Amino acid sequence: MTPVPRRGAIDPRISARRTAVTREQGRRRLRLLVVLAGGTAVLVGAWFLLHTALFSARSVTVVGDTHETAAKVVQQAGLSGHPPLLDVNVGAAVQRIERLSWVRTATVQVHWPDGVHIDVTEETPRLVMSAPEAKWAVLSADGRVLEITAVRPAGLMAVAGPQPPGAVGTTLGPRDRPGLAVASTLPASFGAQVTGVTVESGGWVQLALTTPILVDIGMATQLQAKYEDVSSILSGATLHNGDVIDVSVPGSPTVTGA
Repeated sequence: MTPVPRRGAIDPRISARRTAVTREQGRRRLRLLVVLAGGTAVLVGAWFLLHTALFSARSVTVVGDTHETAAKVVQQAGLSGHPPLLDVNVGAAVQRIERLSWVRTATVQVHWPDGVHIDVTEETPRLVMSAPEAKWAVLSADGRVLEITAVRPAGLMAVAGPQPPGAVGTTLGPRDRPGLAVASTLPASFGAQVTGVTVESGGWVQLALTTPILVDIGMATQLQAKYEDVSSILSGATLHNGDVIDVSVPGSPTVTGA
């Protein structure tokens, strides 16, 4: 005769099943903890491995450098100490490199396991301006001071303005900007004849030509129309040394003799 369980007693089969389920859940948690611990160990080991000299910026190449030395570019990029490639911030490195006076643009590429490639495009010197202490500032087309030199470089157009140039890496001040606007937009029809651009305190711009002839551009506005007036006069009028061509009023040019 099968014994009848007492009231409140748990069936042994149910109790055994619960025990088995509890043990299986414990084993699953243990396996999960082992997997997590193993994964963490792998990640920590990988992190330490990637921060060893094996994966550091040991091979840094720089191309496009002419005026700025490769060593200076590398230093500016923050790579002199051969940091781990994992820590190289490409965007920040580019911004730092482009602060160098001669650098117009830069790209930085990381090549695992230990390489960094830097490609710089340097500014082209376009203008020269008298600087304090009898020196000359070499300028880019947008007025960036590329270098200060004691000897005036040959072949560069001179710009004169009410504000002297600042230190290397700075740009010309707002009162000198009209001269830059003219110097950087001179047409091929007579641009090669221009030897100098002068900006007076009120923003009035005057050109000096090789002839020698002066051209009063006036304010740096409606430049295309004014350039057409200059080209027309230079090609069709009889001019003499010292003449002044005034195109400050577009469409109504005048020529004044010396």
